[in-house]
Amino acid sequence: MKKILIAYDGEEHSRLALERGADLALAFGAQLAVISVTPWRKDRFPVDLWDGAHARALESAADRLRKRGVSAELLSRTGDPGQTIEAAAEGGNFDTIVVGSRGLGAVARFMQGSVSEHVATSAKASVVIAR
Repeated sequence: MKKILIAYDGEEHSRLALERGADLALAFGAQLAVISVTPWRKDRFPVDLWDGAHARALESAADRLRKRGVSAELLSRTGDPGQTIEAAAEGGNFDTIVVGSRGLGAVARFMQGSVSEHVATSAKASVVIAR
């Protein structure tokens, strides 16, 4: 492991991903980046309703990592979360992606989609799903 990308939105599942990603970065001496994706789809709410929350989430992630003695590049993106995380990992030559799992049931996964499932099945990098 040389480059790790952590998906983070400030929720409990992503805090677990942040902790696992920090553990891996410390254990392997890997470079670390944290990405927060503001969801955007044509049929959804305007992006600016979410931008502030995701900016605060990234700052929170950076603070948590600093307390553990870890530094990370912060990436803020807008788009479909699963596809955007996948593209950022590929474009940044990350060999590992760490995501959290919200524990969605089958109906919720069908209705909302699962970011961790998309990333795990589509990304070229290795994927760690923190639970």
